[in-house]
Amino acid sequence: MTKTTEQAHDNISHKLDLFRLTNRHDNDECCTAPYTHINIDNMSEASDEQAAMQHYLVCGIGDCQKNGQFYCNACHRPLCKQCRDEHKKSPNTKNHEIVLYRHRKHQLPVEICQDHPTRNKDMFCRECSMPLCSKCSTMREHKGHEFDDLEDIYADKYALWQGEFSKIQKYFLPTTQDLKTDIKEDAKQIKKIMESIRTSMKAEAESLKTLVDEVTSENIEHTHTMEKTFRKMLKSQKTTYDDYIEYLWKMSDEFQEYLSTTNQKLLFKSKTFKIQTIPETTKPVPPVFTAGQFNKNDITKLLGRVNVPNTKQEKRKIQPMEAESTRMKYTEKQSEQSKEKSDVKQTLSLSSSVTKVREYSVPGVCNACHASVDKSGRLWISDSMGKLVQTDLRGNQLQKIQKSYQIIIAGFHTATQDGDLIYTDIQKKAIYRITSDQKITEFIKTGDWRSLSVHSSHINGDILVGMVKDRAGAKVTRYSKTGKEIQNTQRDNQRQELYSHPFYIIENINGDICTSDLNKQAVVVVNKLGRHRFSYRGQGSEFRPLGICTDVFGHILVCEIVSNTVHLLDQDGGFLSVILSPQQGITSPRSLCVDDENNLYVGQSDTNTVTVYKYLQ
Repeated sequence: MTKTTEQAHDNISHKLDLFRLTNRHDNDECCTAPYTHINIDNMSEASDEQAAMQHYLVCGIGDCQKNGQFYCNACHRPLCKQCRDEHKKSPNTKNHEIVLYRHRKHQLPVEICQDHPTRNKDMFCRECSMPLCSKCSTMREHKGHEFDDLEDIYADKYALWQGEFSKIQKYFLPTTQDLKTDIKEDAKQIKKIMESIRTSMKAEAESLKTLVDEVTSENIEHTHTMEKTFRKMLKSQKTTYDDYIEYLWKMSDEFQEYLSTTNQKLLFKSKTFKIQTIPETTKPVPPVFTAGQFNKNDITKLLGRVNVPNTKQEKRKIQPMEAESTRMKYTEKQSEQSKEKSDVKQTLSLSSSVTKVREYSVPGVCNACHASVDKSGRLWISDSMGKLVQTDLRGNQLQKIQKSYQIIIAGFHTATQDGDLIYTDIQKKAIYRITSDQKITEFIKTGDWRSLSVHSSHINGDILVGMVKDRAGAKVTRYSKTGKEIQNTQRDNQRQELYSHPFYIIENINGDICTSDLNKQAVVVVNKLGRHRFSYRGQGSEFRPLGICTDVFGHILVCEIVSNTVHLLDQDGGFLSVILSPQQGITSPRSLCVDDENNLYVGQSDTNTVTVYKYLQ
């Protein structure tokens, strides 16, 4: 879906929210939202002007003008972080449901009950399948019936239809436009192919004409040669008869002389002359022209013909909606989360100092070589002996898995957007999934390759795996969330090996794949197509990176084990600062991860303590 379409969708949703919030008839002062009344006929212009004047939703508590990034589903108004905390502490509102603004429940439009004009319809009778007010529910005809909150039903229906609208905008329209573009490209290609065929046909005809002219010329020349031979033969025969005729005339003269003499003795004494026979000659056999035996089909065979191959026409590939949402676009939830992060990002910046928020010890592990935080805020920690433990934010152990008894210092596990955990097993050369109900299943076999690190994409759910193989080198493989191999990255444009031992791997917000390679002594970054972008090799003579993560700005944070520091890089690999060093009490940083609240979790190799820091303000 284009950016313009996304903006239009967001504008429509925002305008609907503005209209509902500004046209309520609530008497409760605590539910009044800080929006100016907008005339529905001029809603487009008014909303655009208001959007231009304010860059974020304003908190709905009194005169508070802070960013209302949260929402109270009970009061139906936005809240800033401070007012949210106070809202939770107040006895009157502590039980209210507060969510991120994008996850808010849409308020039920006001509809007056016809039977009880002083009340609004706010309930739904299951048996009668009709909305009604609370007083209607006490009437005899609804006695014993079950009722639902009409607002919950409305919110569900709203989300359903909004989802269908989103499908049209994000899938059906773009996909159909892509098909139209595909048809246009096919038309261009067909035109190009037919022009090429016509050019080839003309060239073939010209070639045949040239051959015909050449053969005809040779045949005609041959007739001239044959004619010369016949003429020479006939000329010789003519000479023979000319000579014979001359002989006859001579003989005739002699005979005439003898016949005219008066001397009889001379006549009788003359010998008898015998006339030579007429010379024999041969009559030439004239040549005969034998016409060529061919017809139109023979010419067609010589020149060729154009045929459509006798193959079944291939249907145009229509990307399934499921694949579209998982591979090419964000899902609805991911899109909302991305927008929320973008909203939060505008209010954050790098802090001039790093602040320790809290720290706690993780039971069941001897150190913290890798950390993954899931969507519920729970933490997965692994140590160098292959033990994998899940804890809550207070350090209480929830699950424990003994993977192996080998020394493992790598990012071999990752939390998915679905709340599952994925981890690799080097010995079994397989990748496993742990679901929320603690069920473990194998879903990827890596063959001869040993998987060192793994990361679940927060963009589309793809699985990125760093692997090594004896004498074959190292690579990063991309799998779909169902385990289908999609892409392999092993060398750069100069065919040089990109990786040696990709111990830790992470995906940045722009789709870059960032790999911490201890043996290469570099952070190797390629784009989502697998093309090498840059390699960061530290600020000193020796750089040994391990744990790596990225944040809402696209910053890259990486542990360096020679100086025992944490480096902060920008999205393009530019060094920004050392944010953690032994001066802050960090002695052996090995693992990093960032949660949705932009807290930085740091694990060390010499202790099982995880420390949480704030470096954004």
